[in-house]
Amino acid sequence: MIDVIIPTYCPDARFLLLLDRLKEQREPVRNVIVMNTARKRFTEKLPEIDFKERYPFVKLYHLSERDFDHGGTRREGIAKSDADYVLLMTQDAVPADETLTQELLQALTQNERVVAAYARQLPREGASPEEAFERSFNYPKTSRLQTRTDIKTLGFKAFYCSNVCAMYQKEAYDALGGFLERAIFNEDVYFAQKAVRKGYAIAYAAKAQVIHSHGYTCLEQLHRNFDQGVSQAMHPEMFEDVPQEKEGMRLVKACSAYLLEHGAAHRIPYFYVKCAFRLLGYRAGKHFRRLPKRACHALAMNKTFFER
Repeated sequence: MIDVIIPTYCPDARFLLLLDRLKEQREPVRNVIVMNTARKRFTEKLPEIDFKERYPFVKLYHLSERDFDHGGTRREGIAKSDADYVLLMTQDAVPADETLTQELLQALTQNERVVAAYARQLPREGASPEEAFERSFNYPKTSRLQTRTDIKTLGFKAFYCSNVCAMYQKEAYDALGGFLERAIFNEDVYFAQKAVRKGYAIAYAAKAQVIHSHGYTCLEQLHRNFDQGVSQAMHPEMFEDVPQEKEGMRLVKACSAYLLEHGAAHRIPYFYVKCAFRLLGYRAGKHFRRLPKRACHALAMNKTFFER
């Protein structure tokens, strides 16, 4: 049995398309557990009566914005499931075809050491050249297993996993303690690094595909990377031996070369400016304890984390 857990906040038409695509999967989904933040905004866009009639397999739960947490809310959603496998998704990740759950399940069951499998993310229609390149850089065409022996060669990417679309073997998830109860960001990476360090494996399933990318502005990128820096600063013991800055520099060099080769050199200056905002946000997040709470609240993308 497969249950899907999706946190939502003001979902749009892509969320309905996501649910429609889940109904079409060859490997069927039993329930979709929706952990919705801000009930009023949800019902304004999607009246609950109509929604429940259209999607009877959806179990809808509401929570306040203040109670949302990247780790805790997903933990709560998973706790509501007694399925063998749980598929974590975000509201804007749309399955590319009807084989998503089939491919993830196959990747997850290929080896008894594999406890999680995550999907390839494809760029959305209209994505900028650098946005499209970043998808291919982080989510290549070739599948792989990430194990403890890969830490030296892959560095931070040995712990890569994304709850944009990732399936977990529930018994193993529970045995490893699940996601952090409080996490501003990277709850999936926390779990993956713990699993890998304990001798388990994470599978990247390139044939399992979802359409998902963001055209972040410079400020949005700063906020996102601030949260990422905070998440790592709160758990330095997990990531101190795999600094992420090296991977960031590799992305900058590779994307610059890509833009030059594909006649988009005019986009390089803006790409560099955005990278500067990323780095600024990340380093500010790494040193968030030195900042006043008001500054942290202003810099964060997940502002309720600091309100709590």
